[in-house]
Amino acid sequence: MGGFLLTHVGVDDKPVDVPASAQQLLALLGLRGATTRSAVAGTLWPDVTEDRARACLRTAMWRLNGAGPALFSDTRSGVLSLSGLVRMDVHELTATAHRVLAAAEERNGTACEALLGSGELLPGWCQDWVVFERERLHQLRLHALEALSARLVAQQEYAPALEAALESIRVDPLRESAHRAAVSVHLAENNLADAVRHYEAFRGLLRRELGLEPSGQFVTMVRSAME
Repeated sequence: MGGFLLTHVGVDDKPVDVPASAQQLLALLGLRGATTRSAVAGTLWPDVTEDRARACLRTAMWRLNGAGPALFSDTRSGVLSLSGLVRMDVHELTATAHRVLAAAEERNGTACEALLGSGELLPGWCQDWVVFERERLHQLRLHALEALSARLVAQQEYAPALEAALESIRVDPLRESAHRAAVSVHLAENNLADAVRHYEAFRGLLRRELGLEPSGQFVTMVRSAME
């Protein structure tokens, strides 16, 4: 999240210099899990012959030999996967988001730190498989932020609830459910003026950008609060 970085935790914590092809190999396995060699080669080098793609894969793995021990698990079966010793921030973010969405026990401070502090997945990478994973994580994070905001409102923790809602808006300014989450916080605090101002600002943005009006659900929420 925020860019590729490989470090040896507990050794020197310094970034490890990894060639671009090897970065892609590590990222693909980290995001998809165990994958056959042929699938990895075809995904990373789709515009060359199968033999050439397999050769590129062997080269990428060879270049990682100096990056540290135990990057890969047993590869004799023809299936590649990262070693269980490898930790990825994506996995931690995903696990936190799923716990929040499942309403499982989760420390609010830990959830806020994970969901608010993450950047975009591999910014600047434009491969199809990266774009797909980026959108998947984008949507998961937004839903988790909105769920976390609602949970914090229920616990009367309004400041972090608003922060979670506003982070969702920052990530996707035209997302109505994120704006509804922010308005819900204002209403829970009896800050009706703030709620109305936020609604009107979103309404203006939606009109300018898309020529649309807020949903009936949002309109009803605000009107009911004003009665």
